[in-house]
Amino acid sequence: MKKQLLFFSILLLLTSCASVEKHNLQITKLHAVADLHDDVDKAYKQLKRHHPHLYQFTSKEVMDTKFDSLKTAITQPMDSRTFYKKLAVVTKSVGQGHMTLGLLNLRRTKQERKALIGSKFDVNNLDFDYLDDKLWIVNTRGKDSVLVGSEVLSIDQKTIPELVALYKKRLVSDGYNTTYYNRVIGKRFLTHYAREFGRFDSIAFRLKTKDSVFTKTYKRLLRSELEKLKKDTTKVDSIKLKTPKKKLTKAEKKAKKIKYKAKRKHNQKYGYNAARKEYTRNLNFVGKDSSVAVMKIRGFTNGKYKEFYEESFAEIDKRQSKALVIDLRDNFGGRLNEISYLYGYLTDKDYVMINPSEVNSRIPYLKQLMSNSTSVTTKIIAGLFSPIIVPLNVFRTSKKDGKLYYKFKSAKSQEPKPHNYKGPIYVLINGNSFSASSILSTQLDGNNRATFVGEETGGAYNGTVAGIYKTYKLPNSKVRLRIGLMHIDAPFKKQPDGYGVKPDVEITPTLKDRLENRDPELQWVLKNIESKK
Repeated sequence: MKKQLLFFSILLLLTSCASVEKHNLQITKLHAVADLHDDVDKAYKQLKRHHPHLYQFTSKEVMDTKFDSLKTAITQPMDSRTFYKKLAVVTKSVGQGHMTLGLLNLRRTKQERKALIGSKFDVNNLDFDYLDDKLWIVNTRGKDSVLVGSEVLSIDQKTIPELVALYKKRLVSDGYNTTYYNRVIGKRFLTHYAREFGRFDSIAFRLKTKDSVFTKTYKRLLRSELEKLKKDTTKVDSIKLKTPKKKLTKAEKKAKKIKYKAKRKHNQKYGYNAARKEYTRNLNFVGKDSSVAVMKIRGFTNGKYKEFYEESFAEIDKRQSKALVIDLRDNFGGRLNEISYLYGYLTDKDYVMINPSEVNSRIPYLKQLMSNSTSVTTKIIAGLFSPIIVPLNVFRTSKKDGKLYYKFKSAKSQEPKPHNYKGPIYVLINGNSFSASSILSTQLDGNNRATFVGEETGGAYNGTVAGIYKTYKLPNSKVRLRIGLMHIDAPFKKQPDGYGVKPDVEITPTLKDRLENRDPELQWVLKNIESKK
């Protein structure tokens, strides 16, 4: 029996290694011109089949020409990363920020993955901002606080203007919006760097401060290296006697368990982000008499939001707050149900959050699950549940004027919530206010329910193609094409099409604002509220 287990273990290991090698070879090898042309055709075919607003910002004639020109330009074999970069320039013309191209990373062996468990890469603690056409370190969540305010001149000998130019070739916002580019470049600079050059375990920054120019290198530290480093830095403490671990009584164990449960409930309500050590939702009261409620929402993606909003608006009502500020800056969106629920506290009238969503299929959820990028297990489960999935999809889908529409719960009329806020509302927005946060902003603007301060949102006023996605893996290059299957829009429109919610008061923060922890948008709001008293 032991021999059989050993045999199967060795066979599984060899199969896994072979699979990793095959995967990595597929990405790094040079693909034949004919295979790359085939991938271009298949990418366009998938877009035409599934994307409900493919020609909203670029006409069919122009789009046809772009894809044909790409094939004409591919005259030499190339690897997957090079092909991905060329294809991304073309798919950018769709003008839908949710539609993305992804390149599979090289896989690690089982031993390599095991070695990475418990590793540490301090570069992930840096926050950047792109201001005045320069990249700055504006925050550190580690021990490098002296770097705050440093200008990044280059990364691994690649200058920042050179990198930004590369990013902007492939970055996509909704429609013709431009505020999204600089904001997302700053917020996700290293994410874009990895897309351009691949995964990295060390990186060197050329930095400039007032006093000097210097190089700062970050290297991923494995668990073994961290343990050795810990031993080296605690030699002085090693001579001290170790304090024996206290044995807890039954009552102490019970109290500890209760405390843990309370903390977990609190973290779920406020949406705790362990990686960044911050909460997704916060409520504070500011101003001379704490009469202004400020609700910061970093995303609509995690936590049990209902409890947070119920408690928050009950407290706002109890305090009889004179104004409410909703901070949606750097909020990339998330759950449609959450913004629909939140809006119920911002109105005293019945409301419809979104229109029925235009789709290209009566069974969008099955299309998503049966994509060639999903696992065999997922497809089997989807197949088994298809007698349930298909009728539910078809029941929610209807045809009007020759187009198919899927009806979400948010497309139905809803009543306002108890403790709904009737006072003045200010919304802080910037180029990273995207997707669901932009839809919420459109709803507030369309109902003349808020004053907007900051920058134009990155998400389009007239809606976006998102909802659910089909991720299609191109057969030869293995580049992944993520296609939104639903057009999501609020019941309000503005012309010209292709722009975000524009602020009533335009304010762009400066580097000095960032470094001095000054919030010019919020300061303007507080002054405006005070002036009205």
